[in-house]
Amino acid sequence: MKKLSVIFTLLAAVVVVISCSDVKRKPSRNYMPDMAYSQAVETYSDHSKLNEDGINYNAKNVRGTVSRNEDVIYQTPADTTGLYASEAVMVNPLPALDSTGKVEAERLFLINCGICHGAKLDGNGPLYKGGDGPFPAKPAAFLGDANYEKMSEGTMFHAITYGKNLMGSYASQLTPKQRWMVIHYIKDKQAEAKGGSEAAASTTAAAPKADSTAKK
Repeated sequence: MKKLSVIFTLLAAVVVVISCSDVKRKPSRNYMPDMAYSQAVETYSDHSKLNEDGINYNAKNVRGTVSRNEDVIYQTPADTTGLYASEAVMVNPLPALDSTGKVEAERLFLINCGICHGAKLDGNGPLYKGGDGPFPAKPAAFLGDANYEKMSEGTMFHAITYGKNLMGSYASQLTPKQRWMVIHYIKDKQAEAKGGSEAAASTTAAAPKADSTAKK
């Protein structure tokens, strides 16, 4: 009986030691391998291979869904005509940003927009870099280009939501409220630049002309 107890104890010890090993000679099956080993997806990468594998991916939100805490909901569908007719008359629903809101709007712009449009809103971001970057064409300049300086807030919002030309949709990166905050930031910068240029022009016009008849 004593021998049996010793043998049982030794067998139990062996089983414990073996079970504690992290070596799996026969790994179990993965029920959902695509979740266990997910593929990294970049926003502007080529998704055709994913679609070939039966994985449907794009950067847009699921149609008809909104965030639970979202207080600015945009329901206008993509404008296939490119005229932005219905969006041009839309105004920013957010009130003017306070100091904290301006800091946050600038942060959002620099993270999501500055890489193309530049920190100075001149279209010379890191991806263009004066023509030395990977982008061959200069992105839109929000300052210095009359077409973008007069672009309406609604048109800007529609372009950010659905994308325009080479720019893809930012609906998955920025909530509707954040998009309107970025537009506030752009329009504030445009107003500041316009005010500065008008002030400089008025100063130049008010400066007295030199008297050409005065003796030197």
